[in-house]
Amino acid sequence: MTIKLNRSTRANLAALSMALAAAACGGGEGTESADAAVAGDSSDTAQGYSRIINVEVMEIVERPFTEVIRLTGVVKADQDVTVSAEESGVVTEIFVDKGAWVQKGQPLLKLDDRVLSGQVDQARAQAELARETWERRKRLWEEDKVGSEIAYLEARFAAEQTAASLRVLTERLARTTVRAPIGGVLDARTVEVGTMLAPGTPVGRIVDLNPAKIEAGVPERFALDVTGGTTARVTLDVFPDEVMEGRITYVGAAVDPGSRTFAVEFVVRNADGRLKPEMVASMELVRRTVPDAIVVPQEALVRVEDGFVAFTLSEDGTTAEARSVRLGSSQRNQVVVESGLSPGDRLVVVGQNDVAAGDRVNVVGERELGSGVVR
Repeated sequence: MTIKLNRSTRANLAALSMALAAAACGGGEGTESADAAVAGDSSDTAQGYSRIINVEVMEIVERPFTEVIRLTGVVKADQDVTVSAEESGVVTEIFVDKGAWVQKGQPLLKLDDRVLSGQVDQARAQAELARETWERRKRLWEEDKVGSEIAYLEARFAAEQTAASLRVLTERLARTTVRAPIGGVLDARTVEVGTMLAPGTPVGRIVDLNPAKIEAGVPERFALDVTGGTTARVTLDVFPDEVMEGRITYVGAAVDPGSRTFAVEFVVRNADGRLKPEMVASMELVRRTVPDAIVVPQEALVRVEDGFVAFTLSEDGTTAEARSVRLGSSQRNQVVVESGLSPGDRLVVVGQNDVAAGDRVNVVGERELGSGVVR
């Protein structure tokens, strides 16, 4: 039978043989040399390896934490009205150019009114004659009992009928001047002098941009947090350094089945008209504020099978300790730790994915947690 010896055993046997040979020639010194060789090899084998991990840490402090709801919306005009002709006729005058600001009721254009003007004059004469006839018949019938009651009533009816016809024609004549139904900017004009119009023909479009309106959709999970009158911080990409204030004026009653959002509308002051329809806006609404919260970077936490752990330093700062943590709200790359960490703990923020509980660590840097409010 052949016995295989490992390298260490063969080395020990070789050293022992040499020592015994030396002992045979020179006495006890060989025995001591053999013992030393075996002892030395055993010491090297028994010596273990202990790793040291370089880490960076951050001291845990409490600070305010504000959770916000972030939305993206589109700017709309507060009012957007298509102006149409109410009478037929040819455009004879245009009073306002496209892009001009108009007041409510201001004339925009004039239609040819010669036919209607003649009809009004005729109706006015007929109404005046009928009124005088009725007054005469009324006086004769009521004071002198001359004539018949039927003639009196017929004269009264004729006077009322011609007066009504005059009012209708007068109103139609007034409508040959097309006026602005709202105040705003004449954003479009679709007719020119000489254009023949029929009732209902669009002639222009007026938009009211002060205040501007912003439409957005809110995820249904925030249904209890969004109410009318709530204010929001509003920013636009075209004005990156400017923050405006918006206020919710409308909250939709139904959730869209496709997007699982409900509609909201904000109003924003826009006296200078810089906000234009279809611009993209970002809104932030405060959901809740925690005055004293433990907030840590999300990347400092390590996901495990049953949740998350954070690595902190032992009291002497030389060993890593694992802490199971329970998380709360998050904002951007920051998350609230509701349990598992305490103020004063030194949290591993660099190297946390390389350490294990009980590992020796070497702190190569300390980071400071910002003192500002987390939004």
